[in-house]
Amino acid sequence: MLDIDFSQSPAALAPLAGLTDLPFRYICKKFGADITFSEMISVNALIRDSKKTFHMLKCAPNEDRYIIQLAGSDIAGIVQAVEILNDIDGIIGIDLNCGCPVPKVTAQDAGSSLLRDLPHLLKIVEAIKKHSNKRYTSVKTRIGFSEKTPEIIAKTIEDAGADFISIHGRTRNGGYKALVDYDAIRRAKEAVKIPVFANGDITTYEKALEVKGLTKCEGVMIGRGAVGNPWIFYQLKHNQKSVDKSLIKSVVLEHLQFMREFYKDEMGVILFRKHLHAYSKSLPEAAAFRNRVNAISNADEMRLEIENFFGA
Repeated sequence: MLDIDFSQSPAALAPLAGLTDLPFRYICKKFGADITFSEMISVNALIRDSKKTFHMLKCAPNEDRYIIQLAGSDIAGIVQAVEILNDIDGIIGIDLNCGCPVPKVTAQDAGSSLLRDLPHLLKIVEAIKKHSNKRYTSVKTRIGFSEKTPEIIAKTIEDAGADFISIHGRTRNGGYKALVDYDAIRRAKEAVKIPVFANGDITTYEKALEVKGLTKCEGVMIGRGAVGNPWIFYQLKHNQKSVDKSLIKSVVLEHLQFMREFYKDEMGVILFRKHLHAYSKSLPEAAAFRNRVNAISNADEMRLEIENFFGA
């Protein structure tokens, strides 16, 4: 089990439902992501022994700092989920989701709804810390539910015993469209002694450097900014403003292969379409390319389409 070196300004791949599956995490890790997070895992699904959920937990062969993110609010259920994870190798930490704004999650008093009951949030983190045998207990949060209270939230999480925090610079009510408040992240960082990752609208190498400077956080957490752009981690690791775009085709083809293996051919090809939309963004004839791949479910046809579109 490897530690996280917070002195080296680590970059983490954020948990994204439907996107940060094993194949995508593998690609991001290959390009230099220091830490990878699973998709959001429902506590209820995990303790009900859902085969789909256990498939989502699998670790990529190159993931050495892999953290599972749980979503739930019932302490007994969360403890049961933690005990299940204790028996699974390859995981260095358990992260509590306190940021998801989706109504079906918040309606269960999970995700960002936990920010409305900080004493309960504290008890959940304490329970994870007590029962987990993993190296890290962490929390991914927003800066508030309706009002911005970043310092109070961060201090609560620290007091509960978390090893680090990842902070998305919007409130729950801000969804994904409000301006990210990096100053609020900075204030949260200044309120605690544990490491903090800054998160929210980090879509380019330059933006990542800007956010580091604005927030003074130990690291950055990149989510949608890595979709279609996994080499952002390579840029950060090697301090490069750009990468050779000839890499794109080989990366896309390797990603496709992992999707085929993980989801079994046709389903993997179908699910890969959304990634192709992102990979082709801003390239010439991208709209026509997306229309073509949306009708393809055969792996050989998809591979040929990729080779033709992304060139030699």
